[in-house]
Amino acid sequence: MAARCVSDLRLTVIPLPCMHFPRPTPRLLCTAAKQKNSGQNLEEDSGQSDQKTDTPCAEKTLMEEKAKLEEQLKDTMEKYKRALADTENLRQRTQKLVEEAKLYGIQGFCKDLLEVADILEKATQCVPKEEITEDNPHLKNLYEGLVMTEVQIQKVFTKHGLLRLDPVGAKFDPYEHEALFHAPVEGKEPGTVALVNKVGYKLHGRTLRPALVGVVKEA
Repeated sequence: MAARCVSDLRLTVIPLPCMHFPRPTPRLLCTAAKQKNSGQNLEEDSGQSDQKTDTPCAEKTLMEEKAKLEEQLKDTMEKYKRALADTENLRQRTQKLVEEAKLYGIQGFCKDLLEVADILEKATQCVPKEEITEDNPHLKNLYEGLVMTEVQIQKVFTKHGLLRLDPVGAKFDPYEHEALFHAPVEGKEPGTVALVNKVGYKLHGRTLRPALVGVVKEA
């Protein structure tokens, strides 16, 4: 009995309904392609939109960096120009100091020699002119030697830019003269030098020693 039931079960086949799948048509394929293209276009549009959004930000950053660098360049150029100007001023001052040192470096030496020139001048002035005769050859030779020495020392002074100031009759100049006294002098213009007690000297246009003078004043 059991064997029969199994046999009947095997022989009984339940037919399944046939499932028909639609065959893809060109229209369906076109639609699918459009959808796919639409998806790709959406992704591309999204990427382009992101790129467009990022581009202004990048340009703004670059412009800020450019402005900052231009400002730094401007500041650096100004510092460079100031440094050049300071260097040029320092060079000119140094050159001027060197030139002045060459011109006035002998100033102390000249002052010492002025005392020698003063002694020679006083020595020649103290010799009586009437005593300088052939009858007194020793005095005459000594006087002539002193005069020649005085002339030679003045030549050396002139060679080195040291000039003698003997301002008798000249207008009083406080930068070149030192007034010892003021006195009225008949026939002399007030404010002029009437007497020179000690001659002065100038070294390359700079007063080395003012002349000691007496100045005429109004009566």
